[in-house]
Amino acid sequence: MSLLQTPQKNALQNLQHYGQSVWLDYIRRCSIEGGELQQLVDEEIQGVTSNPAIFQKAIAGSTDYDAALSALERDHDQDAITLYEQLAIADIQAAADILRPLYNRTNQQDGYVSLEVSPYLANDSEQSLIEAQRLWQAVNRPNLMIKVPATPAGIPVIQQLISQGINVNVTLLFSRAAYLEVAEAYLSGLEEYVSQGGSPGHVASVASFFISRIDSAVDGQVAERLKIAVQESDAEAVALLQGLLGKVAIANAKLVYQDYLRLCESERWQALKAQGAQPQRLLWASTGTKNPQYRDTLYVEELIGPETVNTIPPSTLAAFRDHGEPRPSLTEAVEQTEIVMSSLSQVGIVFEDITDQLLGQGVQLFQQAFDQLLSAVEHKREAQLGKALNRQTYTLPATLSAQVQATLQGWQDKGKVRQLWAMDSTLWTGADESQWLGWLGTTEDQLAHLNDLTQLAQEVKDLALTHVLLLGMGGSSLCPEVMKLTFGQAEGYPELLVLDSTDPAQVQAITQQIDLKRTLFIVSSKSGSTLEPNIFQQYFFDLVQKEMGAEVAGSRFIAVTDPGSKLQEVAHKNRFRHYFFGIPSIGGRYSALSNFGMVPAACLGIDVAHFLDSAEEMVHSCAASVPAIDNPGVVLGIILGKAAQQGRDKLTLIASPGIADIGAWLEQLLAESTGKEGCGIIPVDQEPLGPPLNYGADRIFAYIRLEAAPDPAQDKAVAALEAAGQPVIQIQVTDAYQLGQEFFRWEMATAVAGSVLGIHAFNQPDVEASKIATRQLTDAYEETGELLVETPLFQEGGLQLFTDVENAAALTGIAGTLSLCGFLKAHLKRLRANDYFALLAYIQMNKAHQQQLQGIRKAICDRKQVATCLGFGPRFLHSTGQAYKGGPNSGVFLQITCEDERDVPIPGHRYSFGVVKAAQARGDFQVLAKRKRRVLRVHLGTDVEVGLRTLRVAIQGALP
Repeated sequence: MSLLQTPQKNALQNLQHYGQSVWLDYIRRCSIEGGELQQLVDEEIQGVTSNPAIFQKAIAGSTDYDAALSALERDHDQDAITLYEQLAIADIQAAADILRPLYNRTNQQDGYVSLEVSPYLANDSEQSLIEAQRLWQAVNRPNLMIKVPATPAGIPVIQQLISQGINVNVTLLFSRAAYLEVAEAYLSGLEEYVSQGGSPGHVASVASFFISRIDSAVDGQVAERLKIAVQESDAEAVALLQGLLGKVAIANAKLVYQDYLRLCESERWQALKAQGAQPQRLLWASTGTKNPQYRDTLYVEELIGPETVNTIPPSTLAAFRDHGEPRPSLTEAVEQTEIVMSSLSQVGIVFEDITDQLLGQGVQLFQQAFDQLLSAVEHKREAQLGKALNRQTYTLPATLSAQVQATLQGWQDKGKVRQLWAMDSTLWTGADESQWLGWLGTTEDQLAHLNDLTQLAQEVKDLALTHVLLLGMGGSSLCPEVMKLTFGQAEGYPELLVLDSTDPAQVQAITQQIDLKRTLFIVSSKSGSTLEPNIFQQYFFDLVQKEMGAEVAGSRFIAVTDPGSKLQEVAHKNRFRHYFFGIPSIGGRYSALSNFGMVPAACLGIDVAHFLDSAEEMVHSCAASVPAIDNPGVVLGIILGKAAQQGRDKLTLIASPGIADIGAWLEQLLAESTGKEGCGIIPVDQEPLGPPLNYGADRIFAYIRLEAAPDPAQDKAVAALEAAGQPVIQIQVTDAYQLGQEFFRWEMATAVAGSVLGIHAFNQPDVEASKIATRQLTDAYEETGELLVETPLFQEGGLQLFTDVENAAALTGIAGTLSLCGFLKAHLKRLRANDYFALLAYIQMNKAHQQQLQGIRKAICDRKQVATCLGFGPRFLHSTGQAYKGGPNSGVFLQITCEDERDVPIPGHRYSFGVVKAAQARGDFQVLAKRKRRVLRVHLGTDVEVGLRTLRVAIQGALP
């Protein structure tokens, strides 16, 4: 070919001759970095569009982004949507830079690249506007277009963005009526921009009409009617219907173009044009044919006209380049298009209904594509994290598995994960749940204020203390206890002890264990009005004052409490060394990663920064952007909720020895959150493992396995349970510092399970009932100096039995002989299939007592094949006590109390620790009885160990 000859243009290049721009509906990093996009821009295309489906295929279907993801994840852990945005923005910026010379050369008419506002926000004007503004600033390229859907909520966003000089690609247009609204928004936005002194020539917009989807929807309805017409031999109807196939989308587009031409003739537009404004061009989208019977270039060839854009996918681009036949088709046979559209109504098809449906489906499809995109990013993120993220697997029976998958799909389709993170109370009962979701942002908040914790850790180390004693109950004490038993004592730091019992022997044991002069006391109470922490504080503050003097005593105390609480007043009055605040929107049992857990952890010498950083990995894995199916907290919660609905409401917790105490924390979280309104999950912690035949269809098992130090016996037992068909969840914890991930995973799961069960997951009505009953008894003691004398139902061998009238009648009717063994046998006979048995022990919690009670549990589990629970009072009142009273009435309870060998007075009160414990036990019993629970109380003498042995022998004799 002579250098003087002009190369012949292909069909694609010839479209510009007819005034139409070609934009590529595709973006991928390798095409940008490999020069393919640059070549296309140099030769054939004038812009680029993107959407979630395109990015999903690029990220999931290639290794193009692996290195970038690895670098982003290594620099700082982020959630899926943040990672996606960084990848997408980098691609959009690179594409915009390639297109920038074209943008300049065409006087800002072409050379654009589009980036979509999250489709999750399609029906939220306020958030769509905020996100669009944020993306515009983040990309920071003048040839960017922000894609906004033409939903009712999107129309005002379009006007606002145009008025701010932000380019907009209006997407998901199907109807002429919607187009006129979009055009009005564009004109109004431009007018406002001009009134503020803006130059309208710098603002560009396209209105994207989706083509092939219209034919797919209409052709489907036409095909149904054709079947009927053929069956009825209606030749006229057959001809009319056949004439509509593959014609409606093009007819609709041609009529919209006529609307566009009329708008361009209006005085309003002419006034803007005179000031340099660009027209809002029509853009034809979805122009690849879906019906193989149609010509593959149909929607390009039939929609060619001036001042339009066709965004074309790569396959259609190649097809048109190869054999496309360009012509000025957009204004051809316009009168025929009116006939096509009127024929629709003749055959009973309402086009407006179809376009409304397509808009809704379009939003849904974009959301599904975004779900798939974020799922792909999350999978790659998890692969990059490796063992830095605890892994979760599960095996479920077929029926339960099907229900779980269906519910997960429902959560995904309805955007319920986003609803949860948006703190929408209607996900539960529509009450005040939104006020109790502050834990969702705990790790981020803690990491932002990490200096307070690191300074405290150094201060405690410098004090050269022997002990830190935490005084608290429930949510204030259980996480610190987990940390203490998991991490032990760090070099150079004091030993952490926890007191969460009013048992006088327990109080005395702790007092004897510490050196008052070398102990720091943490008084931990969210409300500041909880009985136990208050009397603990009064007792030890008095001891420290006597030992060290009033002026020094306060310097040995720290308070952790919510702002404005009574405890804050006490701390201020007594000049405590520090007080750290909780967050009012975080309930006690969800507070592990807040100051209630992290202040004691810092004092223990734990690397809190590392712990919280690791926890943040799970927060991002459970983020709003992670689809339900890939969201570990949501998956776990739905399994637990659906299992409970199937009757598998006994969650048996198995944890490796090195992290065994996490079960006590989980007990409170699950029982107090879900055990109410007659339903819930009954956590079963530290139950001795038995063979599969011990367990019925009311069980589900969670095995939290420490990979660094697993227990082979547990591994074998869990494998046997799986082989027997029991539902088993396994969570692999890489090391102890990743326990923070489990705190968040299970908090999320518990909230989700509450939603599945349809209950308020953040209140504790029956815990409050026990507190009220206790307060009435202690108040009465303050006045009279005595508790009411009780009459035993029966006594033998130094043990006394007590119960209420209804339970007494039931037991007496069952008991064959009036003996200790007879009454216990009668009580155990009340256990039915799928019930559970709970020991409520108001005695000192020590190894000897625990061993005896565990022996009783094992005997009952082996013989009765029911779930068994063990709680030491009064600490269990703040955890499982809620489920026992408010959950399903499937528990049989044996309360154990004792005669205190030596009581401990409480300064400033007439009552003592022994009296408080007795009042708590009686209050607990009263509420259980009032709730019609099957409950019996056995009262031991002063020698608790002898009493427990006697009880164990009697129970052994009572079992068949």
